Parts: sequence; structure tokens; C-alpha cells
Amino acid sequence: MLFLMRGARALESLSSRTGHLLAWFTWAMVLIQSCVVALRHLFDSGSIALQESVIYLHGAAFMLGLAYALQTDAHVRVDVFYRRMGPRGKAWVNALGFLLFLLPVCTFMLLSSWQFALNSWSVLEESANAGGLPGVFLLKSLIPLAAVTLGLAGTAQFIRALLQLMEVSSPVSESVAKPRLLKQVEEAEA
Repeated sequence: MLFLMRGARALESLSSRTGHLLAWFTWAMVLIQSCVVALRHLFDSGSIALQESVIYLHGAAFMLGLAYALQTDAHVRVDVFYRRMGPRGKAWVNALGFLLFLLPVCTFMLLSSWQFALNSWSVLEESANAGGLPGVFLLKSLIPLAAVTLGLAGTAQFIRALLQLMEVSSPVSESVAKPRLLKQVEEAEA
């Protein structure tokens, strides 16, 4: 049990750190886009490399931010039934949702984008625009990387759901008390 909890925490830490790094990407996007607009309107000039860097940063923030959104529960969810469920019901939904939906989607994303990214790497694909950024292959690599990071974040959520489902029900209301198994694992870690 302790091993599973440590694994979940490590995966969540990775997602959290990635999410905090990506927050800086959005600030960089805003600053660079402001420079592009200022160049265009104030100096009647432009830079394709600056414009493409906004696209690269946006792609990285979106694709790598998927795992952080899953971990922080910021993704779109139909909460008609989920919000009324108790902790065990939510754990069942999260566990089955990972196995039936998230894991197959991540697997499909990884398998279908792998050759796409490899082909780009094989020729070190560059921008089709004159003066553009040379690393298009890096941008295309974000697709399989997003599948991996999203799958890892889903695995952490799945582990937490399993630990909660393995918890023996206690006489204290589950919605009030922290599950004993999770509490025992946390105490053993300390």
C-alpha cells in the first residue's frame, strides 16, 4: 500500500511541477504576443519567429497542461451524478473512467502520433515559413508526450481511487472522515 501511495504522490508531483512551469509559458506567450502587436502597429514590422514562438508556447501549454488539469480536477466533467456521490462512488467513477476512457484515449494518442513525430524527427522538420523557427519536430513531439503525461496523471488518480476502494467502510461517515487506509499510509510515510 505504501508503495502505491508513494507512486501516486510522485506522479502527482510531476504533474504539479509541470503545471507550475507551464504557467510561466502563458506569461511568456502574453509578453511575446504583445511584442508582436507592438511591432506590427507601432513600427510596421513583424517577426515570423516571434509569431511561431507563441504557437509553440501555446501548444506546449495546452498539450502538457492536460495532465495538470486532470490532477487539479480542472477538466470538463458532467457533474450531474458525480457531485451527489459519496467518496466511494466517486472512487468507482474515477477508477472505471481511467480504465474505460482515459487509458484507451492515451494509448490511441500515443500510437497514432508516434510515427508522425518520428517522421518529423527523421528530417529535423523546420518551419515552412521563411524566418520561422527550426524546431517543428519538437512541437510535434508534444503529442505523444502529452499522451504519456496524461496517462501518468490518470494512473495517479487511479491508484488513489483503488486505495479508497480497498478501504473497509467505517462506522464514521465517509464524507466526514478521511479514509483509514489513506491515513495509515500517510502516517507510515511520516
